[in-house]
Amino acid sequence: MIMLKALLIFIIALAIFAAGFMAGIYSLPILTEQPAPEIKTLEQHQTRALFSAEFKPDLKGSDRLHYGDGMVYLTNDAISMQGTLSPGPDYQLYLSRNFIDNETDFLAQKGTMQRVAGVRSFNGFKLVVPQGIDVSDYNTVIIWCESFEEFITAAQYQ
Repeated sequence: MIMLKALLIFIIALAIFAAGFMAGIYSLPILTEQPAPEIKTLEQHQTRALFSAEFKPDLKGSDRLHYGDGMVYLTNDAISMQGTLSPGPDYQLYLSRNFIDNETDFLAQKGTMQRVAGVRSFNGFKLVVPQGIDVSDYNTVIIWCESFEEFITAAQYQ
């Protein structure tokens, strides 16, 4: 009887620890999120965009915890987004020559893609495109979670 009680207490403690750990993983990116750029900054970039595309939340590799919803705008010096991303750690923006809409295809073609920058805001962002990258050499922008190898969203712009 005492062993059963101790086992039950252990299982409950383990479940509480697991729930707290998962809550921490989910909430840490929200707590450390950088402020989104001002809407005026995003609108100015939008007017200069060479390309635009839409992040849709219902892609094959997206789900209710991993999605993007909004417009993305590309110039050769910056990529901006007006919309929302599901919060998460270690998001990276990649450019691809092929449209990718799931993690299996992403992992298979990751070596052919160009990483641009880390995404640290979930309610719009503006990222600097490193010198030497020509966005017209690619046709798709992808948001990927490096830490958990999780597809978030993608948009084909040409």
